[in-house]
Amino acid sequence: MPPSGPGSSSEAYVPAKRPLWLPPFLGPVPPLSQAHFSLLGAVAIALLFEEYDLAMLTAALPQIAQTLDMAEPDFGLYLGLIRLGALPAFVLIPYADRIGRRRVFLIALVGTALATGLTAFSQTPAQFVICQMITRTFFVSGAAVAVVIIVEEFPAPHRGWGIGMLGALASSGHGIAMGLYSQIDRLPYGWRTLYAVGVLPLLLLPFFRRRIPETGRFAKQQPAATGESYSLAPLVLIAREYPARAVGIAVAGLLPAVGLVGAFQFTGYFTQTVHGWSPGQYAAMVFFGGFLGIFGNIVAGRLADRFGRRVVGITLLGSFPFFVALFYNGPGWAVPLAWIGFLFGSQGGRVIVRALATELFPTSQRASASGLYAILEALGGAAGLFVLYFGSVGVGDFVPLTTGLAFAVGVGGLVLLFFPETKQRELESITH
Repeated sequence: MPPSGPGSSSEAYVPAKRPLWLPPFLGPVPPLSQAHFSLLGAVAIALLFEEYDLAMLTAALPQIAQTLDMAEPDFGLYLGLIRLGALPAFVLIPYADRIGRRRVFLIALVGTALATGLTAFSQTPAQFVICQMITRTFFVSGAAVAVVIIVEEFPAPHRGWGIGMLGALASSGHGIAMGLYSQIDRLPYGWRTLYAVGVLPLLLLPFFRRRIPETGRFAKQQPAATGESYSLAPLVLIAREYPARAVGIAVAGLLPAVGLVGAFQFTGYFTQTVHGWSPGQYAAMVFFGGFLGIFGNIVAGRLADRFGRRVVGITLLGSFPFFVALFYNGPGWAVPLAWIGFLFGSQGGRVIVRALATELFPTSQRASASGLYAILEALGGAAGLFVLYFGSVGVGDFVPLTTGLAFAVGVGGLVLLFFPETKQRELESITH
Protein backbone atom coordinates (compact mmCIF):
# COMPACT_ATOMS: atom_id res chain seq x y z
CA MET A 1 0.00 0.00 0.00
CA PRO A 2 1.45 3.42 -0.91
CA PRO A 3 2.20 5.78 1.92
CA SER A 4 0.45 9.07 2.37
CA GLY A 5 2.36 12.31 2.60
CA PRO A 6 1.96 16.09 2.54
CA GLY A 7 0.33 17.16 -0.65
CA SER A 8 -0.63 13.67 -1.70
CA SER A 9 -2.20 10.58 -0.24
CA SER A 10 -0.39 8.21 -2.55
CA GLU A 11 2.92 9.65 -3.78
CA ALA A 12 6.15 8.00 -2.65
CA TYR A 13 8.55 9.98 -0.54
CA VAL A 14 12.22 9.94 0.37
CA PRO A 15 12.95 9.38 4.09
CA ALA A 16 14.71 12.35 5.66
CA LYS A 17 17.21 12.64 8.49
CA ARG A 18 15.99 13.29 11.99
CA PRO A 19 15.21 17.02 12.42
CA LEU A 20 17.40 18.87 14.90
CA TRP A 21 14.31 20.11 16.77
CA LEU A 22 13.31 16.52 17.62
CA PRO A 23 15.66 15.68 20.53
CA PRO A 24 16.93 12.09 20.85
CA PHE A 25 15.28 11.55 24.24
CA LEU A 26 11.90 11.51 22.48
CA GLY A 27 12.88 8.18 20.96
CA PRO A 28 13.59 7.03 17.40
CA VAL A 29 11.68 8.53 14.50
CA PRO A 30 10.04 6.52 11.71
CA PRO A 31 11.15 6.86 8.07
CA LEU A 32 9.30 10.01 7.05
CA SER A 33 9.96 12.73 4.49
CA GLN A 34 11.19 16.23 5.21
CA ALA A 35 7.70 17.49 4.35
CA HIS A 36 6.19 15.27 7.05
CA PHE A 37 8.57 16.59 9.70
CA SER A 38 8.07 20.20 8.59
CA LEU A 39 4.30 19.87 8.81
CA LEU A 40 4.45 18.18 12.21
CA GLY A 41 6.72 20.88 13.59
CA ALA A 42 4.57 23.77 12.37
CA VAL A 43 1.29 22.32 13.63
CA ALA A 44 2.89 21.42 16.98
CA ILE A 45 4.22 24.96 17.48
CA ALA A 46 0.75 26.34 16.83
CA LEU A 47 -0.83 23.99 19.35
CA LEU A 48 1.95 24.77 21.84
CA PHE A 49 0.55 28.27 22.32
CA GLU A 50 -2.96 26.88 22.77
CA GLU A 51 -1.75 24.43 25.42
CA TYR A 52 -0.03 27.39 27.08
CA ASP A 53 -3.41 29.00 27.65
CA LEU A 54 -4.82 25.82 29.20
CA ALA A 55 -1.85 25.60 31.55
CA MET A 56 -2.38 29.17 32.73
CA LEU A 57 -5.98 28.54 33.74
CA THR A 58 -4.92 25.56 35.85
CA ALA A 59 -1.78 27.00 37.43
CA ALA A 60 -2.80 30.59 38.06
CA LEU A 61 -6.28 29.80 39.42
CA PRO A 62 -5.36 30.85 43.00
CA GLN A 63 -4.03 34.23 41.84
CA ILE A 64 -6.89 34.80 39.40
CA ALA A 65 -9.45 33.93 42.06
CA GLN A 66 -7.86 36.35 44.55
CA THR A 67 -7.70 39.22 42.07
CA LEU A 68 -11.23 38.78 40.71
CA ASP A 69 -12.78 37.80 44.05
CA MET A 70 -13.84 34.27 43.06
CA ALA A 71 -15.01 31.98 45.88
CA GLU A 72 -13.82 28.35 45.90
CA PRO A 73 -17.37 26.86 45.87
CA ASP A 74 -18.02 28.83 42.65
CA PHE A 75 -14.98 27.48 40.79
CA GLY A 76 -16.95 24.63 39.26
CA LEU A 77 -19.52 27.05 37.85
CA TYR A 78 -16.96 29.41 36.34
CA LEU A 79 -14.79 26.66 34.92
CA GLY A 80 -17.79 24.71 33.64
CA LEU A 81 -19.03 27.77 31.75
CA ILE A 82 -15.58 28.20 30.23
CA ARG A 83 -15.70 24.59 29.02
CA LEU A 84 -19.06 25.27 27.40
CA GLY A 85 -17.27 27.86 25.30
CA ALA A 86 -16.32 24.93 23.09
CA LEU A 87 -19.93 24.58 21.86
CA PRO A 88 -19.67 27.27 19.15
CA ALA A 89 -16.85 25.17 17.68
CA PHE A 90 -19.68 22.90 16.56
CA VAL A 91 -20.38 25.60 13.95
CA LEU A 92 -16.78 26.40 13.03
CA ILE A 93 -15.22 22.93 12.68
CA PRO A 94 -17.49 21.61 9.88
CA TYR A 95 -16.16 24.42 7.70
CA ALA A 96 -12.94 22.37 7.50
CA ASP A 97 -14.87 19.80 5.44
CA ARG A 98 -15.99 22.60 3.09
CA ILE A 99 -13.29 25.24 2.73
CA GLY A 100 -10.29 23.22 3.87
CA ARG A 101 -8.34 22.16 6.92
CA ARG A 102 -5.66 24.83 6.50
CA ARG A 103 -8.00 27.84 6.48
CA VAL A 104 -9.95 26.77 9.54
CA PHE A 105 -6.78 25.89 11.44
CA LEU A 106 -5.25 29.34 10.80
CA ILE A 107 -8.50 31.09 11.72
CA ALA A 108 -8.59 29.12 14.98
CA LEU A 109 -4.97 30.05 15.71
CA VAL A 110 -5.63 33.76 15.29
CA GLY A 111 -8.84 33.60 17.33
CA THR A 112 -7.10 31.79 20.20
CA ALA A 113 -4.28 34.35 20.31
CA LEU A 114 -6.61 37.36 20.32
CA ALA A 115 -8.94 35.95 22.98
CA THR A 116 -6.03 34.90 25.21
CA GLY A 117 -4.56 38.38 25.06
CA LEU A 118 -7.94 39.94 25.79
CA THR A 119 -8.23 37.78 28.92
CA ALA A 120 -5.38 39.78 30.47
CA PHE A 121 -7.65 42.85 30.71
CA SER A 122 -10.50 41.12 32.59
CA GLN A 123 -11.78 43.09 35.59
CA THR A 124 -14.62 40.84 36.77
CA PRO A 125 -15.29 37.08 36.89
CA ALA A 126 -17.87 37.52 34.13
CA GLN A 127 -15.38 39.23 31.81
CA PHE A 128 -12.78 36.56 32.51
CA VAL A 129 -15.25 33.75 31.81
CA ILE A 130 -16.44 35.33 28.54
CA CYS A 131 -12.88 35.84 27.26
CA GLN A 132 -11.95 32.29 28.15
CA MET A 133 -15.12 30.91 26.55
CA ILE A 134 -14.14 32.59 23.28
CA THR A 135 -10.63 31.24 23.66
CA ARG A 136 -12.03 27.75 24.17
CA THR A 137 -14.12 27.98 20.97
CA PHE A 138 -11.06 28.59 18.84
CA PHE A 139 -8.77 26.27 20.80
CA VAL A 140 -11.09 23.28 20.42
CA SER A 141 -11.52 24.02 16.72
CA GLY A 142 -7.78 24.23 16.13
CA ALA A 143 -6.97 21.08 18.09
CA ALA A 144 -9.63 19.06 16.28
CA VAL A 145 -8.45 20.14 12.83
CA ALA A 146 -4.78 19.65 13.76
CA VAL A 147 -5.35 15.94 14.36
CA VAL A 148 -7.15 15.67 11.01
CA ILE A 149 -4.19 17.26 9.24
CA ILE A 150 -1.74 14.75 10.73
CA VAL A 151 -4.02 11.76 10.16
CA GLU A 152 -4.56 12.63 6.50
CA GLU A 153 -0.94 13.39 5.71
CA PHE A 154 1.01 10.73 7.59
CA PRO A 155 1.50 7.19 6.23
CA ALA A 156 -0.70 4.48 7.70
CA PRO A 157 2.07 2.62 9.61
CA HIS A 158 3.07 5.81 11.44
CA ARG A 159 -0.18 7.73 12.00
CA GLY A 160 -0.23 6.81 15.67
CA TRP A 161 3.33 8.06 16.10
CA GLY A 162 2.44 11.31 14.35
CA ILE A 163 -0.55 12.02 16.58
CA GLY A 164 1.35 11.03 19.70
CA MET A 165 4.33 13.18 18.84
CA LEU A 166 2.04 16.10 18.02
CA GLY A 167 0.54 15.84 21.50
CA ALA A 168 3.95 15.52 23.15
CA LEU A 169 5.41 18.53 21.35
CA ALA A 170 2.31 20.65 21.96
CA SER A 171 2.47 19.76 25.65
CA SER A 172 5.74 21.64 25.88
CA GLY A 173 3.49 24.68 26.04
CA HIS A 174 2.80 23.64 29.61
CA GLY A 175 6.53 23.69 30.29
CA ILE A 176 6.88 27.20 28.93
CA ALA A 177 3.86 28.27 30.94
CA MET A 178 5.32 26.82 34.13
CA GLY A 179 8.63 28.55 33.56
CA LEU A 180 6.84 31.89 33.43
CA TYR A 181 4.37 31.03 36.17
CA SER A 182 7.18 30.25 38.60
CA GLN A 183 8.02 33.95 38.41
CA ILE A 184 4.45 35.20 38.74
CA ASP A 185 5.20 37.11 41.95
CA ARG A 186 7.93 39.04 40.14
CA LEU A 187 6.13 39.76 36.89
CA PRO A 188 4.50 43.15 36.42
CA TYR A 189 0.72 42.72 36.61
CA GLY A 190 1.11 39.07 37.71
CA TRP A 191 -1.16 36.60 35.91
CA ARG A 192 -2.27 39.27 33.46
CA THR A 193 1.20 39.37 31.94
CA LEU A 194 1.09 35.61 31.46
CA TYR A 195 -2.09 35.90 29.38
CA ALA A 196 -0.71 38.83 27.40
CA VAL A 197 2.10 36.55 26.19
CA GLY A 198 -0.56 34.48 24.44
CA VAL A 199 -0.75 36.95 21.53
CA LEU A 200 2.67 35.87 20.20
CA PRO A 201 1.23 33.49 17.54
CA LEU A 202 0.00 36.55 15.65
CA LEU A 203 3.63 37.52 15.03
CA LEU A 204 4.33 34.04 13.69
CA LEU A 205 1.32 33.90 11.37
CA PRO A 206 3.43 34.27 8.17
CA PHE A 207 5.49 31.25 9.30
CA PHE A 208 2.38 29.12 9.82
CA ARG A 209 0.92 30.14 6.47
CA ARG A 210 4.07 29.00 4.68
CA ARG A 211 4.58 25.75 6.57
CA ILE A 212 1.02 24.38 6.79
CA PRO A 213 -0.36 23.42 3.37
CA GLU A 214 -3.78 22.01 2.58
CA THR A 215 -3.93 18.23 2.98
CA GLY A 216 -3.64 16.14 -0.16
CA ARG A 217 -6.73 14.10 0.60
CA PHE A 218 -8.94 17.17 0.98
CA ALA A 219 -7.51 18.79 -2.15
CA LYS A 220 -8.36 15.70 -4.21
CA GLN A 221 -12.04 15.66 -3.24
CA GLN A 222 -14.72 16.41 -5.78
CA PRO A 223 -15.41 20.14 -6.20
CA ALA A 224 -18.91 19.69 -4.77
CA ALA A 225 -17.43 18.52 -1.51
CA THR A 226 -15.15 21.52 -1.16
CA GLY A 227 -17.52 24.35 -2.01
CA GLU A 228 -17.54 27.62 -0.14
CA SER A 229 -21.07 27.24 1.25
CA TYR A 230 -21.46 26.13 4.84
CA SER A 231 -23.47 23.04 5.66
CA LEU A 232 -24.08 20.65 8.52
CA ALA A 233 -24.39 17.90 5.91
CA PRO A 234 -21.18 16.13 7.04
CA LEU A 235 -22.58 15.78 10.56
CA VAL A 236 -25.88 14.49 9.20
CA LEU A 237 -24.05 11.96 7.02
CA ILE A 238 -22.01 10.76 9.98
CA ALA A 239 -25.16 10.02 11.95
CA ARG A 240 -26.85 8.40 8.95
CA GLU A 241 -24.00 6.31 7.50
CA TYR A 242 -22.01 5.47 10.64
CA PRO A 243 -24.48 5.70 13.55
CA ALA A 244 -22.71 3.16 15.78
CA ARG A 245 -19.31 4.78 15.28
CA ALA A 246 -20.74 8.26 15.86
CA VAL A 247 -22.38 7.21 19.13
CA GLY A 248 -19.19 5.43 20.21
CA ILE A 249 -17.03 8.47 19.54
CA ALA A 250 -19.52 10.67 21.39
CA VAL A 251 -19.43 8.42 24.46
CA ALA A 252 -15.63 8.05 24.29
CA GLY A 253 -15.36 11.84 24.27
CA LEU A 254 -17.99 12.53 26.91
CA LEU A 255 -17.34 10.04 29.72
CA PRO A 256 -13.54 10.31 30.08
CA ALA A 257 -13.77 14.11 30.04
CA VAL A 258 -16.15 14.03 33.03
CA GLY A 259 -13.32 12.71 35.18
CA LEU A 260 -10.31 14.16 33.38
CA VAL A 261 -11.09 17.86 33.54
CA GLY A 262 -11.78 18.16 37.25
CA ALA A 263 -8.70 16.12 38.14
CA PHE A 264 -6.42 18.40 36.13
CA GLN A 265 -8.18 21.68 36.79
CA PHE A 266 -7.63 21.62 40.54
CA THR A 267 -4.02 20.40 40.65
CA GLY A 268 -2.61 23.90 41.06
CA TYR A 269 -5.21 24.98 43.58
CA PHE A 270 -4.93 21.71 45.56
CA THR A 271 -1.15 21.69 45.90
CA GLN A 272 -0.93 25.38 46.81
CA THR A 273 -3.83 25.50 49.30
CA VAL A 274 -3.87 22.01 50.82
CA HIS A 275 -0.15 21.18 50.79
CA GLY A 276 1.06 24.78 51.02
CA TRP A 277 3.24 24.67 47.91
CA SER A 278 4.59 27.86 46.41
CA PRO A 279 3.97 28.73 42.75
CA GLY A 280 7.57 27.75 42.03
CA GLN A 281 7.15 24.31 43.60
CA TYR A 282 3.99 23.64 41.62
CA ALA A 283 5.65 24.85 38.42
CA ALA A 284 8.60 22.52 39.08
CA MET A 285 6.28 19.52 39.48
CA VAL A 286 4.41 20.30 36.28
CA PHE A 287 7.61 20.98 34.35
CA PHE A 288 9.74 18.03 35.44
CA GLY A 289 6.91 15.60 36.14
CA GLY A 290 5.17 16.65 32.98
CA PHE A 291 8.39 16.05 31.07
CA LEU A 292 8.06 12.37 31.97
CA GLY A 293 4.28 12.29 31.76
CA ILE A 294 4.06 13.57 28.19
CA PHE A 295 5.87 10.46 27.05
CA GLY A 296 2.42 8.94 27.35
CA ASN A 297 1.66 10.57 23.99
CA ILE A 298 4.68 9.05 22.27
CA VAL A 299 4.45 5.65 23.91
CA ALA A 300 0.74 5.39 23.17
CA GLY A 301 1.28 6.31 19.54
CA ARG A 302 4.02 3.77 19.02
CA LEU A 303 2.26 0.97 20.89
CA ALA A 304 -0.99 1.71 19.07
CA ASP A 305 0.77 1.37 15.72
CA ARG A 306 2.18 -1.97 16.83
CA PHE A 307 -0.43 -3.63 19.07
CA GLY A 308 -3.61 -1.78 18.13
CA ARG A 309 -5.58 1.25 19.28
CA ARG A 310 -8.10 -0.56 21.45
CA VAL A 311 -5.96 -2.54 23.89
CA VAL A 312 -3.54 0.34 24.43
CA GLY A 313 -6.30 2.91 24.92
CA ILE A 314 -8.24 0.79 27.42
CA THR A 315 -5.10 0.10 29.45
CA LEU A 316 -4.05 3.74 29.67
CA LEU A 317 -7.48 5.17 30.44
CA GLY A 318 -8.10 2.40 32.97
CA SER A 319 -5.03 3.44 34.97
CA PHE A 320 -6.23 7.02 35.41
CA PRO A 321 -8.58 6.62 38.44
CA PHE A 322 -5.87 4.95 40.52
CA PHE A 323 -3.40 7.80 40.09
CA VAL A 324 -6.03 10.48 40.70
CA ALA A 325 -6.98 8.81 43.97
CA LEU A 326 -3.32 8.76 44.97
CA PHE A 327 -2.81 12.41 44.03
CA TYR A 328 -5.75 13.81 45.99
CA ASN A 329 -5.87 11.35 48.89
CA GLY A 330 -2.33 10.03 49.32
CA PRO A 331 0.63 11.41 51.28
CA GLY A 332 2.36 14.56 50.16
CA TRP A 333 5.46 12.75 48.89
CA ALA A 334 3.29 10.76 46.46
CA VAL A 335 1.80 13.81 44.76
CA PRO A 336 4.51 14.22 42.07
CA LEU A 337 4.51 10.48 41.32
CA ALA A 338 0.73 10.42 41.02
CA TRP A 339 0.88 13.49 38.77
CA ILE A 340 3.23 11.72 36.38
CA GLY A 341 1.02 8.62 36.42
CA PHE A 342 -2.31 10.24 35.63
CA LEU A 343 -0.73 12.59 33.11
CA PHE A 344 0.86 9.60 31.34
CA GLY A 345 -2.40 7.65 31.26
CA SER A 346 -4.65 10.51 30.25
CA GLN A 347 -2.36 11.90 27.55
CA GLY A 348 -1.81 8.49 26.02
CA GLY A 349 -5.47 7.52 26.23
CA ARG A 350 -6.59 10.72 24.53
CA VAL A 351 -4.12 10.10 21.70
CA ILE A 352 -5.87 6.81 20.99
CA VAL A 353 -9.40 8.20 21.09
CA ARG A 354 -8.47 11.21 18.98
CA ALA A 355 -6.89 8.93 16.39
CA LEU A 356 -10.00 6.77 16.18
CA ALA A 357 -12.29 9.80 15.99
CA THR A 358 -10.60 10.80 12.72
CA GLU A 359 -9.61 7.45 11.24
CA LEU A 360 -13.08 5.90 11.36
CA PHE A 361 -14.71 8.36 8.94
CA PRO A 362 -14.21 9.34 5.26
CA THR A 363 -12.39 12.48 4.11
CA SER A 364 -15.59 14.42 3.39
CA GLN A 365 -16.71 13.95 7.02
CA ARG A 366 -13.42 13.60 8.88
CA ALA A 367 -13.11 17.10 10.30
CA SER A 368 -16.74 17.07 11.39
CA ALA A 369 -16.20 13.73 13.13
CA SER A 370 -13.15 15.08 14.92
CA GLY A 371 -15.24 18.09 15.89
CA LEU A 372 -18.01 15.84 17.20
CA TYR A 373 -15.50 14.21 19.54
CA ALA A 374 -14.10 17.57 20.62
CA ILE A 375 -17.54 19.00 21.37
CA LEU A 376 -18.64 15.97 23.40
CA GLU A 377 -15.32 16.08 25.24
CA ALA A 378 -16.04 19.73 26.12
CA LEU A 379 -19.55 18.87 27.28
CA GLY A 380 -18.17 16.05 29.43
CA GLY A 381 -15.64 18.38 31.00
CA ALA A 382 -18.32 20.97 31.71
CA ALA A 383 -20.61 18.30 33.18
CA GLY A 384 -17.86 17.14 35.53
CA LEU A 385 -17.19 20.69 36.69
CA PHE A 386 -20.88 21.38 37.25
CA VAL A 387 -21.08 18.23 39.37
CA LEU A 388 -18.25 19.67 41.45
CA TYR A 389 -20.09 22.99 41.72
CA PHE A 390 -23.46 21.60 42.76
CA GLY A 391 -21.91 18.87 44.91
CA SER A 392 -19.59 21.18 46.86
CA VAL A 393 -21.02 22.58 50.06
CA GLY A 394 -17.86 23.73 51.77
CA VAL A 395 -14.14 24.20 51.26
CA GLY A 396 -12.33 21.01 50.29
CA ASP A 397 -15.37 19.12 48.99
CA PHE A 398 -13.82 18.96 45.53
CA VAL A 399 -11.31 16.32 46.71
CA PRO A 400 -13.72 13.35 47.18
CA LEU A 401 -15.86 14.45 44.25
CA THR A 402 -12.88 14.66 41.89
CA THR A 403 -11.68 11.23 43.02
CA GLY A 404 -15.06 9.66 42.36
CA LEU A 405 -15.53 11.28 38.96
CA ALA A 406 -12.18 9.86 37.81
CA PHE A 407 -13.76 6.41 37.47
CA ALA A 408 -15.77 7.71 34.51
CA VAL A 409 -12.47 7.76 32.59
CA GLY A 410 -11.98 4.01 32.93
CA VAL A 411 -15.62 3.29 32.05
CA GLY A 412 -15.37 5.49 28.96
CA GLY A 413 -12.27 3.61 27.85
CA LEU A 414 -14.27 0.38 27.61
CA VAL A 415 -16.17 1.87 24.66
CA LEU A 416 -13.05 1.24 22.54
CA LEU A 417 -13.89 -2.47 22.61
CA PHE A 418 -16.70 -1.82 20.14
CA PHE A 419 -14.61 0.02 17.52
CA PRO A 420 -12.95 -1.69 14.53
CA GLU A 421 -9.16 -1.85 14.76
CA THR A 422 -7.47 0.77 12.55
CA LYS A 423 -3.76 0.18 13.11
CA GLN A 424 -1.62 0.28 9.95
CA ARG A 425 -4.66 0.45 7.68
CA GLU A 426 -5.06 3.03 4.92
CA LEU A 427 -7.85 5.49 5.70
CA GLU A 428 -9.82 4.55 2.61
CA SER A 429 -9.99 0.88 3.65
CA ILE A 430 -11.27 1.73 7.14
CA THR A 431 -14.39 3.49 5.91
CA HIS A 432 -15.51 0.74 3.54
